[in-house]
Amino acid sequence: QVQLVESGGGLVQAGGSLRLSCSASGRTFSRNPMGWFRQAPGKEREFVATISWSGGRTYYADSVKGRFTISRDNAKNTVTLQMNSLKPEDTAVYYCAADVNSYLSAYASRLRDDYDYWGQGTQVTVSS
Repeated sequence: QVQLVESGGGLVQAGGSLRLSCSASGRTFSRNPMGWFRQAPGKEREFVATISWSGGRTYYADSVKGRFTISRDNAKNTVTLQMNSLKPEDTAVYYCAADVNSYLSAYASRLRDDYDYWGQGTQVTVSS
């Protein structure tokens, strides 16, 4: 059974940091783009950050650029999102995703619909 499992969410004060991790099991995604998306109450799931299979290219939403960093460890089949200078508007459920239709691509899509495998999500709450 293929699974993506997120961890590391929680409650933090504005200005604080959290580190989200996504661990894959059941298959490897080491040759596929992966990403993080988030969904706040009453809103659609939105792009946060994505990373190419090699880690050579990363993409960020304007709202998180300079504060969040995505990285991956293909040997461990994991992807991480380091979140610094958190703001109340970052409050959402954060989802890890993998794009299995892009194999060895130099790029990573920002489009939610291009991602096929999704984790169950982890809640991030930033208090003001």
